[in-house]
Amino acid sequence: MIRFSKQQLKIPDMQRPVYLVAGGQSKFDRAIPDRRTEELCIEAFRMAAGMIEKSPAALKSYIHSCYYGHFADHFGDQLLGEAVIHDRLGLDPLGNVGVKTGGATGGSALWEGFKAVASGYSDCVLVMGWERMDEVPTDEGNFLISCAADKDWESPLGHIYTGYYAVMAQRYWKIFGKSEDSFRRTLAEISVKHHGYARFNPFAQAPMKITVDDVLNSPVVAFPLRALDCCLMSVGAACAILCDEDTASQMVEGSRNKPARIWVAAGSHTLRPADRLDMEIPLLPNETPDQYKDLGKRFPGASRYPGFTSFLAARMAAYYGYGMTGIVDPTEDLDLVELHDAFTISDVQTYEDIGIRPYGEGRDYVESGDCYHINPHTGQPGKLPSNLSGGLIGCMHSVGATGIMQVFEVATHIWNRWEEYHGDDKIWKSFNREKPDDWQNLQVEGARRGMAISHAGVGSHVTSTILMDPDYLISKDI
Repeated sequence: MIRFSKQQLKIPDMQRPVYLVAGGQSKFDRAIPDRRTEELCIEAFRMAAGMIEKSPAALKSYIHSCYYGHFADHFGDQLLGEAVIHDRLGLDPLGNVGVKTGGATGGSALWEGFKAVASGYSDCVLVMGWERMDEVPTDEGNFLISCAADKDWESPLGHIYTGYYAVMAQRYWKIFGKSEDSFRRTLAEISVKHHGYARFNPFAQAPMKITVDDVLNSPVVAFPLRALDCCLMSVGAACAILCDEDTASQMVEGSRNKPARIWVAAGSHTLRPADRLDMEIPLLPNETPDQYKDLGKRFPGASRYPGFTSFLAARMAAYYGYGMTGIVDPTEDLDLVELHDAFTISDVQTYEDIGIRPYGEGRDYVESGDCYHINPHTGQPGKLPSNLSGGLIGCMHSVGATGIMQVFEVATHIWNRWEEYHGDDKIWKSFNREKPDDWQNLQVEGARRGMAISHAGVGSHVTSTILMDPDYLISKDI
């Protein structure tokens, strides 16, 4: 049984505040044969510079160290790709390091950059992530990604990650969905929502106007998951600029951007979901000791935690992140979230792991309408909109860039610039994409705080990135 010491549960204490001052991203697509990876990274960097009305050269003059996220060398056929990108960006001889934590690579790169500024090592850092997934067929790509599983114990079974999540989906459906067809339709609603929001995002790879029945009739990949339940394989890049307070103030002077406070926390768990030690559920600030005492009675088969239906790493990342920021209840204290919807089932699992809903009640977040930009039942703004970018299902999963893309999306809402970067006809035309006639502005009005969850494997590594308008911190002590 897993047990924690007081030292292990200590809330991280940073030496100084860290701010996100700008970000950028490229177009995302299944294939971009006319652009080299370096060009996509440069495109993202230029966008970040333009966001604070600086030239790329002026922006580079502030950067002290760099943190690069690039998961799979196999895809781009380039070992140490971060050295190539660093050189092409013209940032030699500054120090740089590559980060690889599977699907959470982008979030982990942010974690490293955050710690560099918080510790005082650097006053300004570049965090850049990318992936090149168009040089291999999809089936080969799925095999390469599956190499991140335990190759002694899991890979010999011939699984790919869709297979792992399919088994988790079956288990969750039986225990918490009580094998009801209505639960399977709720999963499909997530796909409909995320592909639908992608229609209003010029960066997005898979905009679709679809129905629940379209999802349920799409090809089975690994039962019960179908093609439209699954995330995308993508090409693209994203970046973020993190700074200390004084440098942030200098950099944004004369621009429209107001630096956003940023915190990044992380947790991890075994690669082997069938080999997880049990434990008591670590409680988040909005939960009580008695809350889960009868969980096994209400949902037979749910008494073992984390079992096959939960991600301890996500819970730990949220635990540290909420402790660092003063968040008590994410539904009340946050204005929007970007969650790692690698599959529709992982989206639901994460709702519970980070305290948006109690264990066993994740489906209510969708069915209540709280997760929508506009609640379909009331016509009023959703209580906590999620994945307005389209998420990994509708926008992209260019693995090394994904966690950074999510943070960029949250930041545009806090900066009240979502419409500017998603509705500009010039951006749509530059990507050779047609802006829909029914385009909608998904800006969350009055957004002050948001969170992005970056997730790897079967919950083997998870980061929680929290952004806040500095005038709307929850506690003055942070």
